[in-house]
Amino acid sequence: QVQLVESGGGLVQAGGSLRLSCVVSGRTFSSYAMGWFRQAPGKEREFVSAITRSTYTTLYADSVQGRFTVSRDNAKSTLYLQMNNLQPEDSALYYCAAQDLAPISRWSRDYSYWGQGTQVTVSS
Repeated sequence: QVQLVESGGGLVQAGGSLRLSCVVSGRTFSSYAMGWFRQAPGKEREFVSAITRSTYTTLYADSVQGRFTVSRDNAKSTLYLQMNNLQPEDSALYYCAAQDLAPISRWSRDYSYWGQGTQVTVSS
């Protein structure tokens, strides 16, 4: 059973930064392409970013391009999301997810394993 545990969320002022982490256990981390998604109250879950297994090709939603950076450390079985210049509209529950269907994906349906989420709140 694959387990994903996110951390690093919190309350930050607009313009601030946070770094989210996601530790994966239960199976070889490098077997999975990874993604970050978020869901705000009353809204559908949306794609944020994704990264391939080992070539480290990345993909971003237009809304976070240039502000967020996804990375991974396969030796530590950890996925990261560096978030800079945060804005109130970035407030959401952030999830990491793992999939082995495609080299990289923005579609939540491709992801088999999900964490419980970490809350990010950005005040104006």
